[in-house]
Amino acid sequence: MIYKHLRKWQQINEDETDSVTGPLESALAELLERFHDGQPVALGQAISLVENERPGFQDFLHEVLRVGPRAARIGFTGPPGAGKSSLLSMVATNCRTQDEQLGVVAVDPTSPYSGGALLGDRIRMSDLATDPGIFIRSMATRGSLGGLATTTKEVLDLMDAFGFDRVLVETVGVGQTELEITAAADTVIVVLVPESGDAIQAMKAGLMEIADIFVVNKADRPGADRLVKDLRQGLHLRAATAIESAPAHHGLDLARIMRKESCEEPRGPGWSPPVLSTVAQSGEGVEDLIDTIKAHRFWLEESGELEERRRGRRKVRIQDVVDRELRRTAWRSDTVLAELDQGLERIQKRKDTPYSVAWDILDRLLR
Repeated sequence: MIYKHLRKWQQINEDETDSVTGPLESALAELLERFHDGQPVALGQAISLVENERPGFQDFLHEVLRVGPRAARIGFTGPPGAGKSSLLSMVATNCRTQDEQLGVVAVDPTSPYSGGALLGDRIRMSDLATDPGIFIRSMATRGSLGGLATTTKEVLDLMDAFGFDRVLVETVGVGQTELEITAAADTVIVVLVPESGDAIQAMKAGLMEIADIFVVNKADRPGADRLVKDLRQGLHLRAATAIESAPAHHGLDLARIMRKESCEEPRGPGWSPPVLSTVAQSGEGVEDLIDTIKAHRFWLEESGELEERRRGRRKVRIQDVVDRELRRTAWRSDTVLAELDQGLERIQKRKDTPYSVAWDILDRLLR
């Protein structure tokens, strides 16, 4: 078995662990070979393997991730109705004119009642579905918060390893909590519309911190110019506050310079999120957005920020795997479940608390 599923802990209850047998290893090896041959069907099967967390999915990821990231990952987030799907489609179409191969992930909310998802973003991207240079995968959140599905980051890794030039991902669009995109994309585009509110609302939503590029879409509507102005002022204030107390560097008063410079231009080694206007339905402003995406990519590579972000993603991934395997190992173990039942009895008799029972279970797992 390529990937060791926390072998020491799984010995607590060996009979219940998922093991990869010879035939399954052979099937995974065959899938991996077709994946590396560039067969789209193999990519779809690999995504299903990972999305459903079938036995051996981490073995497969272990082999795939040996290549390392290569694709430019671009995330689109923002409130419902902002036109994220339309804007993504226009960006994808523009990239295809440059003969780029694209992977697209669209995340839709899961119904808390039926457990299903409409996958409406896939419907809105129907024009892209017939392009052989674009691979689209829709995902349901399955109760996951943060704007992405539980395994979206792994699916992006698969698309990256498959050899796409760019991988585009659209979050579910449910409000102010879609911050997981920062752990999945190199460039985060926050899409707003005039009805989204002013810059203060964007600050409350935490969007100022996660955006690399702001786009005010549907800019032909009333209030668009005002939103652009408010966002630029908000960014200017945030940047000025961040270095107000910074000491002079080589004789330069950074705070004074900041008060005079436009917040749309990069200052020194940093990147200041620009605020762009688009009308996705007509394509207005899309070329400027493409140019800005390329400029941000250039800055990421030249400044070393790209590798820093990738390092951060690796750290999060390691933590996610450890958390997932701890949960999987703990709650599939008869021994741990028996310890839980005994702990509940002690709590009922006022002899214990949930914290002490949890510590006992962790002690057993880590012993």
